[in-house]
Amino acid sequence: MEHAIGLIETRGLVPLVEATDAMAKAANVEVIKRVQIGGAYLTTVVRGDVGSVRAAVEAGANAASQLGELVSSHVIPRPADGLHEAFLS
Repeated sequence: MEHAIGLIETRGLVPLVEATDAMAKAANVEVIKRVQIGGAYLTTVVRGDVGSVRAAVEAGANAASQLGELVSSHVIPRPADGLHEAFLS
């Protein structure tokens, strides 16, 4: 099973919570971190197998777009060794 990391960035907490809820419900992913960037920008990071993460990020992006401002969404399949420790610990 190949692992992936998925990210959803929003402007505001409410769309991020909605996106995170949609991601957790849409696929078998683990919510691993919420990052507060500043200026009301926030990111949720999830991980799981590539297909699940893609489905979760798509569902989260749709949910955030309907409720507020989706800034960005991205899936990183097979992240490089050390990426998690460098950015998400």
